[in-house]
Amino acid sequence: MPGTKEIRMKIRSVQNTRKITKAMEMVAASKMRKAQERMRMARPYGEKIRTVAAHISHANPEYRHPFLVDRDSVKRVGLIVITTDKGLCGALNTNLLRMVLGQYKAWQAEGEEIDVCCIGNKGFGFMQRLGANIASHAVQIGDRPQLDKLVGTVKVMLDGYIKDRFDRLVIGYTRFLNTMKQEPVLEQLLPVLPERRNMPGAASCPKHG
Repeated sequence: MPGTKEIRMKIRSVQNTRKITKAMEMVAASKMRKAQERMRMARPYGEKIRTVAAHISHANPEYRHPFLVDRDSVKRVGLIVITTDKGLCGALNTNLLRMVLGQYKAWQAEGEEIDVCCIGNKGFGFMQRLGANIASHAVQIGDRPQLDKLVGTVKVMLDGYIKDRFDRLVIGYTRFLNTMKQEPVLEQLLPVLPERRNMPGAASCPKHG
């Protein structure tokens, strides 16, 4: 049976651990608030760009950019998966990767080939274990990713679409709703559609071609 001294030492150890975890919680909360603020500032810009592109897709000019031209059939798909670099974030990555896996298997069942771009270490590791054909990836990009660290990785997929290496480009990410709720999303990126087309999973995946 432990003596009084040992019990006091254990109590002191638990109290010190509580102080440390409390400090970590405060730092994490501060970083999360800053990240949320950056997201809220950037989201209207992204939504407006998406709306402008959708309006352009309605037009019938003499020249139509390849990003606006729908393909007659889909034989190969490009998939961009955005996850975190680290874990300890609940179901944030799990829900998205479960949705991606369902869609991935649905595409395979329809005889389509998939090239994958991974942004974030968790998605990269998942796709490696899945045996996917990874065309490009970017990991360890930090809390404030810079464009120069991402542009090359994403350009591989955009160039692949222009050069007809794949007929559709889909992006998978987690849409922030509030601190307690985030929504996994699979959305068609190219060709640009007049309205957003989400792909909620293999069970409700729209038929191609």
